[in-house]
Amino acid sequence: MKRIRNGMILPVILLLLWYIITRMQVFSPYLLPSPGMVWEALTELAASGELAKHLSISLRRVFFGFLLAACTAIPLGILCGRSRYFYTYCWFLLEFLRHVPPLAAIPLIILWAGIDEASKLTIIFLASFFPLFLNTCSGIRNCDPKLLEVGRSLGFSKTQLIRHIQLPAALEAIVTGLQLSLGYSWRALIGAELIAASAGIGYLILDAEEMSRPDIVLAGMLCIGIIGSILDWVFLHILQRLIPWYQKK
Repeated sequence: MKRIRNGMILPVILLLLWYIITRMQVFSPYLLPSPGMVWEALTELAASGELAKHLSISLRRVFFGFLLAACTAIPLGILCGRSRYFYTYCWFLLEFLRHVPPLAAIPLIILWAGIDEASKLTIIFLASFFPLFLNTCSGIRNCDPKLLEVGRSLGFSKTQLIRHIQLPAALEAIVTGLQLSLGYSWRALIGAELIAASAGIGYLILDAEEMSRPDIVLAGMLCIGIIGSILDWVFLHILQRLIPWYQKK
C-alpha cells in the first residue's frame, strides 16, 4: 500500500501541472486539451459503448497473438538451449529476424495476409516471440552444470532433466520473458491498428486524429497506459496463483 501511495505522487503532480498549464492557456486547447475535456471525451466514449467495443477487440487480438507466441517461443527456446546444433545453425537467422522491427514489415504482412485479423496476429507474434524465446534459451543454457550432473548420476532421461532441473532453473527467466512479451504485444498491436485496422483502440486514436479531436487522442493514450498496467498486474497475479513458490523481485 505504501508503494502504491508513493507511486501516485508523481502522476498527481503531473496532473496538477497539466491542469495549471491549460488553465493559464499556455497552449491552444487544440494542441493540449485540458484534463476536463479529456475526461468528458472519455466518459462519452464509455457511455456510448464505443470504448468498450474497441478495447475488447484489441484485447482479443493481444490474447491470441501472445498465446501463439508463447506456445512457439518456449518450446523453441528449450530446444535452442539444449541443442548445440540448433543453436549453431539457427542462431544467426533468428538474430537477423530479431533486429527487424515488426512495424517495418507491416506493408509486406498486409500484402501477404490482408488487413484482417491474420495481419494483426502476425505482428503481435513477431513482436512478442523474441523476448520470450531469448529469455527461455538463456535460462536453459545457464542452468547449473552441477545440477545436470546430479540428474544424470540419478539416471534421469533427457525429458526428466528438462522437466525437473532445467525448467525450474529457467523459471525466472521464462517469467521475465513472458512479462516482456506481453508488453511488446500490446505496443505492437497499437502500432498495427494505427496503420491498418477498422476497429481497436489504435484505430480509435487514428480516427480521432483525422477528426481533429485531440481530447479523444489523449483519452485513448490514457486507456492504453492503464490497460497495459492492468494486463501486467493480472499476469503477475495469475502467476502467483499458478506458481505460488515464485516471488517476483
